[in-house]
Amino acid sequence: MTTLFISDLHLEEARPDITDAFLRFLDERAKTAERLYILGDFFEAWIGDDEYTPLQNQVADALKAVRAGGTELFLMHGNRDFLIGEDFCARVGATLLDDPTVVDLYGTDTLLMHGDSLCTADVEYQKFRASMRNREWQQAFLKRPLAERQLVARQIREISMARNKGKEEFIMDVTADEVVKVMEAHGVQRLIHGHTHRPAVHELQANGRPATRIVLGDWAENIWWLEVAAGQEPQLRSEPLAG
Repeated sequence: MTTLFISDLHLEEARPDITDAFLRFLDERAKTAERLYILGDFFEAWIGDDEYTPLQNQVADALKAVRAGGTELFLMHGNRDFLIGEDFCARVGATLLDDPTVVDLYGTDTLLMHGDSLCTADVEYQKFRASMRNREWQQAFLKRPLAERQLVARQIREISMARNKGKEEFIMDVTADEVVKVMEAHGVQRLIHGHTHRPAVHELQANGRPATRIVLGDWAENIWWLEVAAGQEPQLRSEPLAG
């Protein structure tokens, strides 16, 4: 049996090719896996579990079918879909994970994160993240009419894209010292995360021993996933989006 990890699909109506690729991935790979972890930015935007778009319904039905087939599903918030709630997870049969979370992955304690909290050089973003993750702000936002939330989400997205255009690349990547700090705080030698759209396997030192940081890729141009099986090294894999 295998465990699969994906992140940063950024599903949206404007990119049906990504949705099609995800549905193929579920049918060809996830249905035979033991577990599937989706580590944030699954959707490009999420304004509440009470929104039921055709895309959301299609994805929910597909996930529900995979869960019915025996694959365990786990979701983690990203910076785009941090308002996914327990209602949606119950609808599809998934478990909503805290960020960060440590799991026992075939005998190896592994830290799972979306990854945005590791980008501490981006001070402006970290302030924004703190305000968006505030429970009182979220509760107040979710009480607004659906149309108003849709407008706010578009505005936030436009502001975010404009701000990122002027930032140097290193600012939007993880901070090396923060990675080590977080891994040591959780006593792990392996970290899996997404967010940066820079898929790679990094070797480092943590807790005075060799450690590994695995970065999942985004699905803008290729399908990226991590495959982990008992007794084997994790394999970061990629295929063309078109299949």
